[in-house]
Amino acid sequence: MIIMIYACDENNAIGKDGDLPWRQSTDLQHFKSITSGGTIVMGRKTWESLPGKLPNRSHIVLTRGSRSDVETATFDDILEMAKSQDLFVIGGGEIYELFLPHAEIIHRTIIHCIVEQPDTFAPKIDDLIFTLDEEKFVEKSPRDQYDMTFQKLSK
Repeated sequence: MIIMIYACDENNAIGKDGDLPWRQSTDLQHFKSITSGGTIVMGRKTWESLPGKLPNRSHIVLTRGSRSDVETATFDDILEMAKSQDLFVIGGGEIYELFLPHAEIIHRTIIHCIVEQPDTFAPKIDDLIFTLDEEKFVEKSPRDQYDMTFQKLSK
């Protein structure tokens, strides 16, 4: 199954200058709890923005080429793998757009802010296709910049 997971601002922005436009420790812990033990799928830019491999997860980079530093796969390979295992799509914007028609579940964190001059956005979610199953507002901790709302949507 394809599962998407991302954080966005109130206008659906997810990135600025190749990075997350906020520091949200609580959301990173949420991301870790959902994806830990699983397989995460990302584009090349997202892979290169990470500090390295994330612990306790398999990593796949969507690409047509091969790399020596991480497992790679094509779009069709990912769809085939998703028939027998859960795959967490973690970005970036173009990758989310590509996999949205195939996603069954979306874990979305809305960061309660507006990013100035963002350059990457999450795709718009059609509420006729996806239903909001869970929603939880979380006040910022001392290690967060903003309040946030965790959502789980499904087809």
